[in-house]
Amino acid sequence: MRKPSLFTICFVIFIASWIFLRYIVGSLISVPIPNSVIVMYMALILIAILVHISVEDSRLSEFLRPIIETLVDENKKVRRIVLVVLIPLFMLGYTYTNIAQKAGPPGDPRDAHPSPPLELTYKDEVIEDVENPYRHLEKDNPEEFKSHVENGRRVYYDNCFYCHGDHLDGQGHFASALNPLPANFQDPGIIPNFQESFFFWRISKGGPGLPKEGTPWNSAMPIWEDHLEKEEIWDVILFLSEYTGYSYREVGH
Repeated sequence: MRKPSLFTICFVIFIASWIFLRYIVGSLISVPIPNSVIVMYMALILIAILVHISVEDSRLSEFLRPIIETLVDENKKVRRIVLVVLIPLFMLGYTYTNIAQKAGPPGDPRDAHPSPPLELTYKDEVIEDVENPYRHLEKDNPEEFKSHVENGRRVYYDNCFYCHGDHLDGQGHFASALNPLPANFQDPGIIPNFQESFFFWRISKGGPGLPKEGTPWNSAMPIWEDHLEKEEIWDVILFLSEYTGYSYREVGH
């Protein structure tokens, strides 16, 4: 069996890496990988391949051999003709898919901020008090309140900043690949317009927990009650308010 050329091996590695980053990694972590991240890693892989083939003159010659043969060898005429046809067709298809006008989607009838259910729950537990149980510590015990805020900070940067951003502005690493975009908590129209119970509901139930009036919905928001303790969700709600300086809408307003 004829051993594949170095050019073929490098080409296969490059394409396999792209397929892995584009289709496999995103499915493994259940979050789409932004194109900018894929381009960055593919550039690193290309640099690694170029370094590998240029370390030795013999290795570089072996890599270039199929290319030179295709360009000058009379026996490779059919290969040249195929490439002359396929390369323009590929570029034509790529250009068309990027500049062709796409039909706009129909109007989205969903309510972007649907009302929470009448009964607030965490998993199967009914929460009787819809107010944040740690909010009173802000006045009654500032030091303990600060510890809850710091715990909320930890929870946010362990789980949430990938989408909602380092500065809570909705500009996280994965934000550009999500639709709808992650919430921008720095927007003065977000936190002040909702009670803390609304945020507890949205965080704990995620995108899959939205009611029918919130559909059609393709939010990537996970069901965080499957991963976070009840106290952690309340704490991260405290942190959002402390970091942005915005106060939640009070109960009854």
